[in-house]
Amino acid sequence: MSAATLRSANAVQPAGRLLFSLFAIGAMAMLTAPAFAHDATPTAAKPQGWNYPFACCANYDCRTTHTGEVLEKPEGYVIAGTGEIVPMTDKRVKDSPDGEFHWCAHQAGLDAGKTICLFVPPRSY
Repeated sequence: MSAATLRSANAVQPAGRLLFSLFAIGAMAMLTAPAFAHDATPTAAKPQGWNYPFACCANYDCRTTHTGEVLEKPEGYVIAGTGEIVPMTDKRVKDSPDGEFHWCAHQAGLDAGKTICLFVPPRSY
C-alpha cells in the first residue's frame, strides 16, 4: 500500500466515527423526546385551557363531558353511557383544574369505554 492510500484510509476512520456518533445522538434525542398530552378545551375558569396528563390519555382519550354524562351518587361517580361506577376514593379520580368533569377512557379494544382518569370538580355538600 502506498503512503497516500494509508493517509486517505486513516482520514476516513475519524469521519466515519463522527457520523456514527451524530447519528446515535440524533436517534437518542428522538427516542427521549418529551411526550405531550393534548389540551383540555378552554373554559371561563381556565381561558388558556390546560393539559391532560400523559398518563391519562394518548392524545385522544380525554374530553370534557356533557351535562348528565357523569353523575355523582353515594356509591361514586357513575358514567351514564357505560354504567361504570368509579368510587370517589379511586386513584383514577383527579381534581379538575377548571371545575368541569373530564372523562378519559379507552377508545378501542377490550377496554373500550373503561375509565382511565376522571377529572371532577370540587364536591358539593
